[in-house]
Amino acid sequence: MSLDELRDLLERHARRGLATAIDGVRVCKVDHAVPPESSMSGTVLAIIAQGCKRLALGDRVYEYGAGQYLVASVDLPVTGHFVETARPSVGFAMTLEPAVIAELLLQTGPEEPPRSTGAAPPGIAVSDAPDELLDAVVRLLRLLDRPEDQKALVPLVKREILWRLMTGEQGDAVRQLGLADSSLSHIERAVRWIRENYTQPFRVEELAQLSGMSVSAFHRNFHVVTAMSPIQFQKQIRLQAARLLLANHPNDVTGVGQRVGYDNPSQFSREYRRQFGAPPSVDAARLRGRAGPAPAALP
Repeated sequence: MSLDELRDLLERHARRGLATAIDGVRVCKVDHAVPPESSMSGTVLAIIAQGCKRLALGDRVYEYGAGQYLVASVDLPVTGHFVETARPSVGFAMTLEPAVIAELLLQTGPEEPPRSTGAAPPGIAVSDAPDELLDAVVRLLRLLDRPEDQKALVPLVKREILWRLMTGEQGDAVRQLGLADSSLSHIERAVRWIRENYTQPFRVEELAQLSGMSVSAFHRNFHVVTAMSPIQFQKQIRLQAARLLLANHPNDVTGVGQRVGYDNPSQFSREYRRQFGAPPSVDAARLRGRAGPAPAALP
């Protein structure tokens, strides 16, 4: 029953811009075939109420459909699209806030919820959504119709949603998101450094030191979380940045490549085509025809 009401609420509140009146909550409705799009996942909970979405991250492919949820515990470069278009696909997304997760962990003590395993979990995971989680999400979306209640009730319902995640099948990843000294947080430091300095060369030894890990442990944990090596991750960030720049500068392919860190124009064009299915100049014209890259719906 909760899934039916969730679908109805999402269809009614879906807007082109995805955002809602509740901070950190997005609503998505897709009623036609859309080619795979690259974007950053964000740290997010996403639930599908109708339809099915396929998501690629490095060498992994995830698929989640109606009644399932996805947790992205690190902001990762992903490529995804809805694979069912017979009926509109509708979904919900809520940003995961590490500070609120940390507060919940402090309030509940070390034994409840269960302790984290210590190992870095995959940065993306999919599970079936329990009724308790769907019910809390439905109550959050009902508040879109009750603006006078939002200030008092939204924080409470968001905390309940986080609690359901922390005590659910993907709880370890969500709990580690709120722990400053977790393996996930250590890898997230390296991920953030690469995102913020993607044009710069780096040595893996330096990233391992930044993460507080040996080089071998860093390599192992980085791949578990991101499904990529640090160099592959940097390449994904560079190419996504280039695509955004090309939407505004379609006639300066060489300059865009240099701005994102490519010294070799041929290498830039080759890797861009492999990632997006067309050479930079062709893709830029396509992007310009539809006024830039489409906004990310759900991870």
